Amino acid sequence: MAVTLKEEIFGLAINPLTNVPEMVRRYTLTNANQMSVSFIQLGAIIQSVRIPDVYKKVEDVCLGFDDIAGYVANKSAYIGGTLGRVANRVANGEFICNDTKVEVTKNFKDTYQLHGGFIGFDSVIWEVVNKSDSGITFRHVSDDGDEGYPGKLTVLIHYTLDNQNRFGIRYEAATDKVTAVNLSNHAYFNLAGHNTGRKGLAEHTVEIISSQIVDTDDAQIPTGQLLNVDETVFDLRLPVLLGDRLLQFDKHLIKGYDNCFVLNEGNTVTNGTNLAAKLVHPPSGRVLEVWTDQPGLQFYTANNLPDEEAGETPMIGKDCTHYVKHGSFCVETEKFPDAVNHSSFPSIVLKPDEKYKHEVIYKFHVEESWKCCCNK
Repeated sequence: MAVTLKEEIFGLAINPLTNVPEMVRRYTLTNANQMSVSFIQLGAIIQSVRIPDVYKKVEDVCLGFDDIAGYVANKSAYIGGTLGRVANRVANGEFICNDTKVEVTKNFKDTYQLHGGFIGFDSVIWEVVNKSDSGITFRHVSDDGDEGYPGKLTVLIHYTLDNQNRFGIRYEAATDKVTAVNLSNHAYFNLAGHNTGRKGLAEHTVEIISSQIVDTDDAQIPTGQLLNVDETVFDLRLPVLLGDRLLQFDKHLIKGYDNCFVLNEGNTVTNGTNLAAKLVHPPSGRVLEVWTDQPGLQFYTANNLPDEEAGETPMIGKDCTHYVKHGSFCVETEKFPDAVNHSSFPSIVLKPDEKYKHEVIYKFHVEESWKCCCNK
C-alpha cells in the first residue's frame, strides 16, 4: 500500500498580514502501517501524529487543537507551529548583519525576540505549492522588513511520510539580501498519547547524543559558552527516566529541560542526517528517533504549559484534553539560540547566493523490549 493523501477544510482564520479571512485546509498523509500525520496551512502546523503501539492500538501522540480558535487562543505556546525567521531567542532584539545594526521586534516582555516576533511563521497562512502521495510542500514569502529582518525571504517546507514510519521535514529558504535564518518546528509529543499528561511523560526514557549544552543566563539568553554535561542533570548520553530526572530540577531556576544540546560535534555538520536523540515509552513500546543535519537540538519538557496543580487556568486541547506542565516534550532541531550575536556559534547568516537547508527525520517504531541504539 502506498502512502495516501487526504485534504479537508479545517476552518476559517484571519490572515494576520492582510486582516482578511481565509479558508485553512488540513492535509493528512497515511502509510501502510496505520501511521498518519496531519498538517494545517495556519503556521504549517503539525496538527496530529497518529501511530499504533505494540498492541496495535492507534493513538495521537502530538498535542494540538480541534479548531482554529484553539491555536489562536494559545498562540504563546507555539503548539505544532513553524518557528521563524529565527527560532529561539535574539538577545535585546538586535544584531549586526553585513556591518549594519539590525533591530528586530521584541515580542517577549519587550526584552528580546522569541521565535520570530509578533507575527512569526507560526501565525501566517502558508500556501500549498505541491501535494502528492509522497508529501506536501508549503511556501511562505516573508517581505523585506518583516519583524525587522532585512531581505525578501522565500521559504519552502516539505513534509513527507514513508512506509518505514519516517516523518520527514525539509526546510529550504532563499533571500535577496543578507539576513538571518534559523527555522524549526515546535511540535509537542507524548508517546503515551497526547492526552496522558504528566503521568505519560514521566514513563518515558530520553537519550540525547550530546556532551555539551549552550550555556544561558537567568533569562535563557546564551552567554556564548558551551557547558559540559558531565555529572549534571543534562547528561542524557545514556537513557534516563524522565519522571525521575525532572524531580532533580528543584534546585534549578528553570523547572525542567529547555536547553539547546550540541550535536554533530558542535560546529561541524556531516553530510546527511545523524541520530541525535531517542525517546521511548516502554509501556506502549513506542519509540521516537530524531535524525538531523543541524548542530543543535532544543529539548523542552513543556515547563511553561499550565500547572493545574498550582491552580493555573487549564489549556484545553484536542478531545477536551487538558495540556499541562511536564505533560509533553519538544525536540526542536536548529542552530544555536542567539547565534547572530555569537561569532563562535554556527552561523545563521544567509546571503543571496546561498540556500538555507535543514532536514529532520522523526522515525517512529515499536519495540517490545528496547535497547539503546545510540551506542551500537
